[in-house]
This record gives sequence, C-alpha cells and structure tokens, in this order.
Amino acid sequence: MSAVETQDESKLLLSVKIDQPSSCVRHVVVTIPRAEIERYFRKVYDEIAPRADLPGFRAGKIPRKLLENRFRQTATDQVKSSLVMDSLQQVTESGEFSAISEPDMDFGAVDIPASGDFTYEFKIEVRPAFETPAWKGLEIKKTEFKVTDDEVELQLHRTLERITQGEAVDDAAKLGDRVVVSIDFRHDGKLVSSVEEAVVTLRSKLSLADCIIENFGELLAGAKEGAKLATKVKIFETSLSESYRGVEVDAEISVEEVRRVNVEGMSKSVLDTLGFDTTDELKAFVRSELERQCEYHQNQLIRTQVSGLLTAGADWELPQALVRRQADREMHRRVLELRRSGFTDDQIRSVVNNLRRNIEETTKVALREHFVLEKIAEDLSIEPTEAEYDAEIELIAQQSDLSARQVKAKLERNGQMDALRNQILERRVIETIVAEAKLTTEDGGSILKEEADEFALEHLVAPVTQVLPEARYDEQPEDGSDNKSVKPS
Repeated sequence: MSAVETQDESKLLLSVKIDQPSSCVRHVVVTIPRAEIERYFRKVYDEIAPRADLPGFRAGKIPRKLLENRFRQTATDQVKSSLVMDSLQQVTESGEFSAISEPDMDFGAVDIPASGDFTYEFKIEVRPAFETPAWKGLEIKKTEFKVTDDEVELQLHRTLERITQGEAVDDAAKLGDRVVVSIDFRHDGKLVSSVEEAVVTLRSKLSLADCIIENFGELLAGAKEGAKLATKVKIFETSLSESYRGVEVDAEISVEEVRRVNVEGMSKSVLDTLGFDTTDELKAFVRSELERQCEYHQNQLIRTQVSGLLTAGADWELPQALVRRQADREMHRRVLELRRSGFTDDQIRSVVNNLRRNIEETTKVALREHFVLEKIAEDLSIEPTEAEYDAEIELIAQQSDLSARQVKAKLERNGQMDALRNQILERRVIETIVAEAKLTTEDGGSILKEEADEFALEHLVAPVTQVLPEARYDEQPEDGSDNKSVKPS
C-alpha cells in the first residue's frame, strides 16, 4: 500500500492500495478521508451560493443549512465526480504504473457515504514492468536486395496489367484477365452477405477475410459474361463471427464482365493517362518503387530478428480485452507502413486477410514487441518529430490520390495518428539498435516472386459488428509484383 499526503490544496490527501492480478492489470483501491470530502463539499456550496435562487431570499443570502438541504443531491453529484476525477489523475500520474487504457469501474455504483471515508476501486490495464533488455551488440544478419534492369522490365509488365482498365471482351475468361463479379453467400437458403460488382484478377484462388474460394480459377476459366457459377466455401475456425466458425456456405458467382489488357500497346495516350512523358521516366519510377519495397523487406527481416532477441523472455500474460482492443490499432500501423513503402491496395488486402487468420496470437506478439521497443525509446528519450510525421504523411500521400494535407486530416479523423507515431518510434529504435549491432550481410536475391495464386478481396463473408485483432510482423507481401508505382486514371 502506498499513501500520498500533501499540503497542496490543489491535491487530495488519499491512500492507495495497488494489487497486481497479472503483468498488465492493476487492481486499485482508493480511500479519501472524510476531511477531504468535506473540503470538496464546502467548495461546491461556495460556488452554488451566489447563483442559488430560493423564494424569499436574495441571491447570496440563503442560510447555509437551507442551502445544503436544498442542493444536497446536486452537490453530492458534483463532489463525487470531482473526487473521482481528481484522485484518478493523481493515481495515474503517481508513477506507480503506466496506464494504457481507461479505468474499468462502475461509476454509477460509486456512492459517497453520509459519514466516514470515501472508498472506491477499479481495474486498469498497464504496461508490464520489466528491465530494459540488453540491446547493444546484437548479432544481426542484414539481407541485401538489388534491383536489376530485367526486374524493372518484369515489374513494368506486371504493373501495366494491374493498373490499366483493360477492354471488355466477348471471349471466355482466362487466368490473368480482369473479371467483374458479384457473389451471393447463403446458408440454408438465407443470404449471409454479398459482393457487388467487384473487379478481380482471375487467379487460382479468391481470398476473402474469413474464407478462401479454392477453386475460383477453375470455376471461372472459360466462363463468359452472364455466366452464373456455384460452389461451396468453408468459413475459417478463426472467424470473428462465432456462429459461423467452420460453417460451409453456398456461393453463387455472377460474371458481369470479362476485361483484358493489351500490355504491348503502350501508346503515348496511355503514358499521358499514367502521368508520364516517356517510357524511360515510367521505368525510373518503377525502379524507385521497387527499391522502396526492397528496403521494406530488408527492414522487416531485421525487425523480426531484433524482436525475437529482445522479447525472448517477454512471457507476460496479456488480458483478452487488451489484445482485442489493440489489434485494430496495430493493423492500422502495419497498413500505414505498407503504404509508405509503395505496396498496392491488392497486396495490402492480401496481407490483411492473412493476418486475420491468426488474430489473437499475432497481436500478442506485436504487443510484446511494442512494449519492449517503447521502453527502449523512453530510455533513449526518442520521440517522433513534426518533420518525421510530415515525411511519413508525404510518403503515404504519394501512394494515394490525396494530398498530404488530406491524408493528415483523414488520419486525425480516424484516430490513426497514434498508429503513425508507433510506426515512426519503433523504426527509429530499431535503427538505433542496428547501428550498435554486429552486422553480417547476405544476398537476398530478387523480391519479385512468382505471380501469386490468389487474389484478395477485403470482405467478411460472415459479418460481425466489431472488427477484432490483426497483426504479425513475419507475414510479408508475397512480392513486389503489384507495385503501386502507377495510379489508374
């Protein structure tokens, strides 16, 4: 038990008992002596008196006893609110723990007694207390990637296939075509959810947030506009919708249109549409985007090593509520990181879908990593600067149709600036660790892999009202093959 006593009138005299049910949870009991309660009541009545209006009395001249009887409930409500808020602030700022959530308490059940001390309790999630792990002199392997002219040509070919709109054709669909599809998902004849006129690249599989249509390419190859095809899909056991976990649903796929791209016909008008004057200028842009993706892969491989070394003993028990709440924030951080590194929406959706399939465990890994990196940041007084925020926002803006100002406004509106802060802070910490590490290098070869055998749609077949965890650092985009180096018109 720790007690805080002070003569400062702006602070409360109170006693605090803190128990530790688990590494990331504190149970706190706060006791405020009667003298402090009466002090707060006097202050409230002093504020009420000049404004009180009772028949037969002039303003400010109401007898104190009558004032107290008449406004007792109003004063009690104000005193309770002030005592709880002031004491909570003192407790959380005392340095006894580092809170990462709002206190979990039933404010309505808290009552100020007619006599005696005022006691209330709450639970709160906190950062685990631990010694900063030794981070200097770690042995780390750095993977080097080089972008060749052949890779730029291949990437350009893939990019044009991805970003050009293509032309509607009467031919039967084949792998690599763009197909406009609508899909109805039903269970026992009841509509569960629908996909309306989605443009997908025809690949062997269609990946959705909570299932995979394994035979998608086989079904649609050879199909023409107007075709209707049926198959069955099984919802993942990790689905956010508990009632649909492991359930098989019927999928009816309607082919609305088949589109095909003429990659070789890159005319001056196509270049103008893409925003480039010459083919060389376009190739230079593609190269720069590939280099950014190489940097991302290199950093992710280093991050995985650093995380594994620093969190080896981080076996803290993480509350389920904390994992669920932090998952969405971590996913925002991960998506922002992918965007600033030049990955496309298709690639990001694929990563997101993969991350959802191991929701809780991946979030725990990310949380443990964040706690350690943030502890090192605090020790080194590392905090993102305004210039770093601006630079990150500018990189994200380059991958969208929005200006830097619009991106910043969107991040603020969606409450994602905290995710951006974590992204910058953690990267700076890792850069500091790498600067002090014992590095060896190895050749990483090409980041351009075989074309993915699946196309990803960000759609929950079995929808839920709350989006829960995602996040894992060892899940990386398959390749740089869908580089968002060029925007569609």
